[in-house]
Amino acid sequence: MTTVAAYAAPAAKAPLERTTIERRPVREHDVLIDIKFAGICHSDIHQVREGWGEAIFPMVPGHEIAGVVSEVGPGVTRFKVGDRVGVGCMVDSCRECEMCRAGKEQYCLQGQTPTYNGIGRDGEPTYGGYSEKVVVDENFVVRIPDGLALDVAAPLLCAGITLYSPLKRFGAGPGRKVAIVGMGGLGHMGVKIAHAMGAEVTVLSQSLRKKDDGLRLGADHYYATSDPKTFEELRGSFDLIVSTVSAPLDFGAYLSLLKPEGTLANVGAPEEPVSLNLFSLIGGGRSLAGSMIGGIPETQETLDFCAEHGIGAEIELIAASEINEAYERVENSDVRYRFVIDTATI
Repeated sequence: MTTVAAYAAPAAKAPLERTTIERRPVREHDVLIDIKFAGICHSDIHQVREGWGEAIFPMVPGHEIAGVVSEVGPGVTRFKVGDRVGVGCMVDSCRECEMCRAGKEQYCLQGQTPTYNGIGRDGEPTYGGYSEKVVVDENFVVRIPDGLALDVAAPLLCAGITLYSPLKRFGAGPGRKVAIVGMGGLGHMGVKIAHAMGAEVTVLSQSLRKKDDGLRLGADHYYATSDPKTFEELRGSFDLIVSTVSAPLDFGAYLSLLKPEGTLANVGAPEEPVSLNLFSLIGGGRSLAGSMIGGIPETQETLDFCAEHGIGAEIELIAASEINEAYERVENSDVRYRFVIDTATI
């Protein structure tokens, strides 16, 4: 076992504080990673505050991990010491079910093992990236291309793949009109990726205060959803809408913005149930879909795509001592656009 420093929430809704945790010894197929940067995802806050249900404490959040391999197990073939690597939202799965065999481990029929707030298949709790080191099976580690700086690459391990996967699945590309709902940590990645895929990109945000950023990052159009005229003007406009917000939406209003047979893909995860009049779907043959991160092959594909197109997250680098303040700022939408922890400060 290796003792490492980390930041953990000792109980639900408690501030995070510096502590130490134990990392398992490096097994046959494990890699030991010196974590350099860890992104702060809104889902970290939901889980620390038990917004999505009962959680495991103490909790070390963090599933946007970028670092360097410092040790490999004797059976490791994919990585060597010194490699630049990333770890996303899961660290294991059954590896045998239909979904795992298809490279869609996030939908493992036995349940994938989350990077934190989970119990591993060895019965031990998992601890995430707000720490100095992590030990992960090589099959759940991805390579960060040389063209990507580690700090701006870290959020690609969740925010990046979360947007890349539905944009690819539902055909974002030349000749397609795509709307991104929300211009936050997820949404700004959606704008960059959809633009790089060749789509005509529109941002739908509550206000216009981030309009200049949206256009700079690749949006062709930017509308405020607080203006009722937006929904009148854009009715029937889009092939695909990807919603990134974690608050309940008026799904009927957003579905009305789709062309017939268009798709509204939801990646935001509100804590409350939402209601839907099914005529919003039936009338235009529209689809309401969900998407959750991506499998390991698609996560690697995301990193390679972003490196090829010069895409990184827009980040604000912080010290570990600023984590609790950063959580409050995320809740207040006061971040442009992803906080990343410099783990050298833990």
